[in-house]
Amino acid sequence: MTPRQKQLVQTTFKQLKPINGLAPNLFYARLFELDPSLRSMFRADLHEQGRKLMQMLSLAVKGLHRVEKLTPIARVLRAQGECGLQKHHYDTVGAAFLWMLEYGLGTAFTAEVREAWSNLYQLLAEAMEDVAMAT
Repeated sequence: MTPRQKQLVQTTFKQLKPINGLAPNLFYARLFELDPSLRSMFRADLHEQGRKLMQMLSLAVKGLHRVEKLTPIARVLRAQGECGLQKHHYDTVGAAFLWMLEYGLGTAFTAEVREAWSNLYQLLAEAMEDVAMAT
């Protein structure tokens, strides 16, 4: 990620604060709408899982200057999906994630912001795939 993209992600993440409690609900609702079969992989309380999702996302955003910190975050995110996520699911997860951001940011979700968040998601997805390959 470029320095500009990191700055965009960090700035727009702060703009999501007013919907922090709603954002995970939006994400999971969209995810299960896009692929209902994924619902069975998320057996834990979705409210609690959503809270953890936002905490991990916050850590990833704050740690953008140290990409190596993404691996432990990816481990936790992957565990939230009960380790059943397959490589082909990552596109669906990414689409739901970007949709949540677009919904939450409204007009602030520009093409440049979308690209920055897409790049962060790609880094996280690659780290989650690496974790899966190592287990």
